[in-house]
Amino acid sequence: MSDIAVVADADRSAAPEPPAESRPTRRALPWRRIRRSVSIWLAALVLLIAVGFAFLPDLFARYDPLIGTPADKLLPPSATYWFGTDNLGRDVFSRVVHGAGLSLGSTLLAVGLAVVIGSTLGLVSGALGGVIDTVFMRFVEVLQSIPTLLASLALVTVLGFGTVNVAIAVGVTFIAAFARVMRAEVLRVRSSAYVEAATAGGSSPLRVLWRHILPNSYAPVLSLAAVQFGLAVLAVSALSFLGFGAVPPTPEWGSLVSEGRGFLGVAWWMTTMPGLTMIAIVLSAHRLGHALDDRRSR
Repeated sequence: MSDIAVVADADRSAAPEPPAESRPTRRALPWRRIRRSVSIWLAALVLLIAVGFAFLPDLFARYDPLIGTPADKLLPPSATYWFGTDNLGRDVFSRVVHGAGLSLGSTLLAVGLAVVIGSTLGLVSGALGGVIDTVFMRFVEVLQSIPTLLASLALVTVLGFGTVNVAIAVGVTFIAAFARVMRAEVLRVRSSAYVEAATAGGSSPLRVLWRHILPNSYAPVLSLAAVQFGLAVLAVSALSFLGFGAVPPTPEWGSLVSEGRGFLGVAWWMTTMPGLTMIAIVLSAHRLGHALDDRRSR
């Protein structure tokens, strides 16, 4: 027995120590937290600036988005024109700022529609179960089986052109995601001890649903809404790019990218700058959505 102990001690003493860079240090964790906090605050700042663009465009834009100076057409980005000018001499930055109102407004309407309808379907389906659950989930599966852009194109073709119709078309295609998340949370909460106790205590199903199940099920839906907001920006802009959005010359992010397609060789900024703006909004929304989900899971 003692020989075995001696051999084990010898093996442990002979085992090489892990390199210093692979060993966890106390300084790594604070830096990781600082990096995470900085990314969250930057994402929040980007979205806050975008909201400012939508509600106070004249505070950020110096030039008229519809009237340009022909002598200044196709100028590259500079201190005078931050995002350059288009083929009619209009300031691209001013058009991006004024286009935020329609683009973000349509996105908010689409996400709000999807949250309300999808959450209601998931809540009722998970709480009642049975035939209602089967019918609702088959409807959700049909929605999920159709590609988002294809479904949006079909709906907006039926509804007609315009930013509101684009928002409705995009919102309908996002219903399935919220319905499935809400249903999963309702099924989890419904089997909890406090819900069973409330039911055994004589509370009505509607009261149990409103007072116990819903308040403990909506948090994942909010996290999903932040992530889906970024996807909705892309979907709304894609339909606007295809010409289903606002009527020109009204600026909208998707239509701004479309307008610059014919000038990529001589004026790359006409498409790049609105595109980078959309990318910043999408990445910021995703970062905040994942931050909310991480905070909820702790």
